[in-house]
Amino acid sequence: MSIPSRLSSYLDERGARYEIHTHQPSHSSAETARTAQVLPHQLAKSVILEDDNGYVMAVVPADKTVMLGHLSQLLGRKELRLSDESRIASMFLDCDLGAVPPVGMAWGMETIVDDELEASDVVYMEGGDHERLLRMSHDQFHDLMSVAQHGHFCKTPLH
Repeated sequence: MSIPSRLSSYLDERGARYEIHTHQPSHSSAETARTAQVLPHQLAKSVILEDDNGYVMAVVPADKTVMLGHLSQLLGRKELRLSDESRIASMFLDCDLGAVPPVGMAWGMETIVDDELEASDVVYMEGGDHERLLRMSHDQFHDLMSVAQHGHFCKTPLH
């Protein structure tokens, strides 16, 4: 599977430069970071949330979790919750489940990016399947995400 045409078209329209890195199949962000030999804080993961007003994609480093209450407050939305897998699958038909690229704008979805991703000199993101990552420089990622909202709404999970 190549990257979804919707994603490649969106990236091309914005003049985004990226490299495609293949890796062994993986089933979670942590496993992707390991198999691709990428630092988890450099891997952007998408978290799809919803409420009665619709969907929002939160983009956070792979080694972080979304502080739901804080994000809800940032966005002025009271009832945000994680979307279930069947809804996510129906919105991203051109992506494997669990490999949704963190570029919600390409699918017309409201997107918010955690500021921690801006601290990396390079950012990796899912390419729509469990075997490809897109690699972008900090500047390319910053330019691509300039149309998204930004804020700090993630934390390191307790183990």
